[in-house]
Amino acid sequence: MTQKQLENGDSHSIPENDTRNERNVQVMTNQVLPLEVIGLTKKFGDFTAVNHVSFTVQPGEVIGYLGPNGSGKTTTIRMLCGLIIPTEGTARVMGIDVAKYPEKVKTQIGYMSQKFALYDDLTVLENLQFYAGVYDVPQAEEAGRIKEVLQMAGLTGRENLRTGEISGGWRQRLALGCALVHKPPLLFLDEPTSGVDPVARREFWDLIYQLAHEGTTIFITTHYMDEAEHCNQVAFMYRGKLLAHDTPEALKHTYLKGAAWDLDVTPLLEAVEVLGKMEGVAQASLHGDRAHVIIKPEVWTPEKLSAALTEKGLKVNSVETVLSTLEDVFTLLAHGI
Repeated sequence: MTQKQLENGDSHSIPENDTRNERNVQVMTNQVLPLEVIGLTKKFGDFTAVNHVSFTVQPGEVIGYLGPNGSGKTTTIRMLCGLIIPTEGTARVMGIDVAKYPEKVKTQIGYMSQKFALYDDLTVLENLQFYAGVYDVPQAEEAGRIKEVLQMAGLTGRENLRTGEISGGWRQRLALGCALVHKPPLLFLDEPTSGVDPVARREFWDLIYQLAHEGTTIFITTHYMDEAEHCNQVAFMYRGKLLAHDTPEALKHTYLKGAAWDLDVTPLLEAVEVLGKMEGVAQASLHGDRAHVIIKPEVWTPEKLSAALTEKGLKVNSVETVLSTLEDVFTLLAHGI
């Protein structure tokens, strides 16, 4: 959240102790930032898809850009990649103004779209060769670079498989390899793990960590809150607005003023509704077969809360202390709008 956003009437301001806000202010002037976004806005007619978004990203960071479908994540990425023109605001990629020099930006970035833009009739190797040509990889370097990508993505030995015949997890790895074949310093990943199995998701995140460790800055959109826990920085988008931006732990510390409890209580839906109206309960939601609450410990103990719910005709089987999550943060921010 930025001063520009506050001037435009955003509901949530970043508190004075927000570490990310301080970090943005204290950026060294002689350092080229991978991403510098100021008041970025995109309107389609009367609809505002992205509303005065501002943030910066430091070299080698993994930033998770979170939010539900339709929150403006993909539109933001498309503007940052020079694919669509912003209605207002400025975006600089590796110091380059995206609106003024979109072609220059494309040499500095890798982009992996939601739908894995691969050619099914080509082999794994042929897809990599095609994208090496698209990104103007020098012919003398192409073979060596493709070999590196194959090893990085675990695709060595699968070079001659037709892309349309490999599994979703391997297609995902190949799409990542195609986005990296020209060694870009900044990588955009647009919901890359959507539709793949949990094992493939975990393996893909191992690749992300490896790339970040080697110095690549990674901007990844997702609606999986558990994935956000793996990021250096997290930005929450909702209805086109940037609600908050900081480290995962700082976001929890800033916004979650209480402890997280899971209650085994029946009837469950009625319990969530009752809890949501009780004083000292910051938020209540349904987590599987449990009622999940952020509670003020100075107001409630497990025993007192159980007794209060019992008086309302609910049966409490257990109250368990659990770790708070970024989903708790997002729920609190989204409900405040």
